Amino acid sequence: MKKVIVFGSKQTAELANFYLQEDSDFEVEAFCVNGVNIETSQFCGKPILPFEDLIELRPPEDFLLFAPMMAGKVNGNRLDVFNQGKQLGYKFASYISSKATILTDKIGSNSFILESNTIQPFVEIGDNCVLWSGNHIGHHSNIGSSTFITSHCVISGNTVMKERCYLGVNSTLTDQCILEEGVMITMGSVLTTKKTEAWSVYSGNPARKHPKLTSHQLLK
Repeated sequence: MKKVIVFGSKQTAELANFYLQEDSDFEVEAFCVNGVNIETSQFCGKPILPFEDLIELRPPEDFLLFAPMMAGKVNGNRLDVFNQGKQLGYKFASYISSKATILTDKIGSNSFILESNTIQPFVEIGDNCVLWSGNHIGHHSNIGSSTFITSHCVISGNTVMKERCYLGVNSTLTDQCILEEGVMITMGSVLTTKKTEAWSVYSGNPARKHPKLTSHQLLK
């Protein structure tokens, strides 16, 4: 059984601990956060370690990292931890629910894919992605690294989502559309246009680009 260090000490880390313990071959050894954010010595009955000292306390040849973080700074916070971990020599675990329908083997590392997702054939998913529960990813779609797909989203076939995109709950993307880097689709929105602008926010049905807001402003 492979041992994993989970980055974080809040609700998402608690969820990761639950899923890994109940539905994977991984064993959660400990949690880690940046040293300045350590408020207690344990979380979920396991030690919390300073990320800065992790390579000495739990070396990369013996442990995997897992960073199932939320979408802060347009997924930039999660991307920073992912890059720092790789620089330290760590490989990353992925969690893919046994209750998801997965018809592709092209899924990157540090993936957190929860129950009731349907991922159709010929889909490619990059590194460092989060897919909450109940989504549909249509055939031949390409999901870029460091994206966050919430719940009950529909991504129609042949869609391209570039890096660091975000889909709100119950959003829908038409087939063959292209989400440029950092695009945010808000909750309940239906995107029917084929092209978007990077770091923009789209909302409504049909979705329209917000004239002033950017994804950086909403996903702080």
